[in-house]
Amino acid sequence: MFGNKILGGALALTMAAMGGAALADYPEKPVSFIVPWPPGDLEDVLTRMIAEDFQAEYGVSAAVVNKPGGGGGPFPGAIEVAQAPADGYTIGSFVIGVPVVGHQIGIDELTPEKFDPLGIFLTYPFVIATSKDAPYSTMDELAAYAQNNDVALGHFGDPLTPTQVTKAMAVNKGFSWGSDAAFDALDCNTLASGDADVINTTLQLILPCLDDVKVLVSITDERISLVPDAPTAGEVDPDLNIALWNGLFVHKDTPADVREKIIAVAQKTVMSARAQAVAKETGALVYWQGAEDAAARVARNIETVGKIQGLLE
Repeated sequence: MFGNKILGGALALTMAAMGGAALADYPEKPVSFIVPWPPGDLEDVLTRMIAEDFQAEYGVSAAVVNKPGGGGGPFPGAIEVAQAPADGYTIGSFVIGVPVVGHQIGIDELTPEKFDPLGIFLTYPFVIATSKDAPYSTMDELAAYAQNNDVALGHFGDPLTPTQVTKAMAVNKGFSWGSDAAFDALDCNTLASGDADVINTTLQLILPCLDDVKVLVSITDERISLVPDAPTAGEVDPDLNIALWNGLFVHKDTPADVREKIIAVAQKTVMSARAQAVAKETGALVYWQGAEDAAARVARNIETVGKIQGLLE
C-alpha cells in the first residue's frame, strides 16, 4: 500500500512537471497572423511589426498571411482562423466588421461568434473631408447647404463602418446626399476634379493636400492630432460614437497562457517608438486596449451598428 502511494505521488509529480513543460512549450512551431486585407495598409504594417517581435522574442517563425475578402464579408481570413485549432498558432488581425457583424450576416463558419479579443491596437484615421473653398465647414453647415443643393459623396463602399456612419449622420442631420458612389481611391484628385464634393477617406490619403481641404469630422475615438479642430463623430452625434479599428483575435477556446504570451509581445510592439512613428506620420491612433476593455468595446459597437442599420433601413 505504502509503495503504491509513493508510486502514485511520483506519477502525479511527473504529470504536473509535464503539464508545466507543455505550458512553457508554446510557441514551438511557426505562427501565422491572418490579415483579411491586401498588404500595405496600416493594420498590415503594424501586424508585421508584431510578428517580427514575436519571432525575435520566442525564436519561432512568425509570418503575416494576407487573405483579402471584402469589407462586408465573407471574410475568408476570419473563417480560416475560426476553423484552425484553438492553439494560438493561427491569430487573426481583424478590422471591426469581423467580430461585430461577421456572425450576424449569415456567415455560417463564424456563427455563433467564434472569437475573443486579445486587444485592439489601431484606429484608422478616417475622416469626412471637403475642398477648402466649399461653402460649409461643419456638418451642420453642410446639412443646411444640402437642403437646396446636390452634394455628391465619395466613399470606399457601403458595408464599411465609416461609410455607414457618414450616411447615418446625414439622416440624423436631416439631409440626403445628392448622389454617392464607391471609389477605388479617394484622395486630393477626387476633390480637385469634382468627382465628389465630400469624401469619406483616410487622412493619410489627403495629407499631400491637407492645406487645400477641410476636415469636417474624424470618424475616430478621439480627435486626430494632425487635424485637432475636427470633431469626432461621437462629438457631432453621440449615437454614432464608433470608429474603424483593428485588433488581435483568437478562437474562444484558446488557452489563457497562450493568449498571455501573444499579448505580451503585441502590447510592447504597438507602444514602441517605431509603431508610434507610424501614428505620427499617418494620423492613425496606435495604442493597446486590453482584452477585457476590447470585449466591452465590441459589445458597445454591436449596439451602435444596430442603431445605424435602423437609421439606414
